[in-house]
Amino acid sequence: MVDTIALWYIGAAFLAKPDWGQVLKATFIPQMRFDHEYLLTVVAILGTTISPYLFFWQASQEVEEERKIGRKTVGQRRGATDEELRKSRTDVLTGMFFSNFVMFFIILTTAATLHAHGQQNIETAQQAAEALRPLAGNGAYFLFTLGLIGTGMLGVPVLAGAAAYAVAEASAWRGTLEDRPRLARKFYAVVAAAMILGLALDYFGIDAVKMLFWSAILNGVLAPPLIALVVLLTSTKKVMGDRVNSTILKWLGWATAVIMAAAAIAMFATM
Repeated sequence: MVDTIALWYIGAAFLAKPDWGQVLKATFIPQMRFDHEYLLTVVAILGTTISPYLFFWQASQEVEEERKIGRKTVGQRRGATDEELRKSRTDVLTGMFFSNFVMFFIILTTAATLHAHGQQNIETAQQAAEALRPLAGNGAYFLFTLGLIGTGMLGVPVLAGAAAYAVAEASAWRGTLEDRPRLARKFYAVVAAAMILGLALDYFGIDAVKMLFWSAILNGVLAPPLIALVVLLTSTKKVMGDRVNSTILKWLGWATAVIMAAAAIAMFATM
């Protein structure tokens, strides 16, 4: 249900009535600039698409799935069948496709309405939705609002959970969402602390949109070395055995790390 609500951003984009010819042209022939503001946005988009916290979340959820089918120990979870790898690959590819598909329509909606009418100082998601009403009508407003709610319901548990998994793993704590809170008090304390901190920042009136933007930039800066580490580990037979990366996956991984690192370096160089 929440996934379906997030897709309502697509309906909001159509109700905004953009110039589809211009949309297609800008999509496939983008205007490249190398000023600081443009590069900040590029790094933020890359950091949103490949976020370091997702590395922890994805790995932890794979372990959770194996625990569900009775593989409680590390020894029982060692290795993976061809079918399990195919399922994981399909899950990742499908998730990445739809997340970027929805992101495209969010960018399109705001560009065709807010940016086109000079409204570039939006501080909250509520302001973004409200600003759409006079520009694109009540239909776009309601669909965009429902999309924001759906995205929040998806994003908040993942962000708080990923933070808890990362801290628990680094500190060697017992930590899993399958446990009841009394069995993993420190793990759930991190989840609670992340939620409380987020609420506190909101009530203190801090610009939520700018926080999201700068956290995306931070993700874009931190991701390249982590991607390089993942590529190195998954290309080593000592670690992966016969499941090492194929040549094309290895080079795609290195290309991703290099492109993201180059964007981050260019961003700093144009400060």
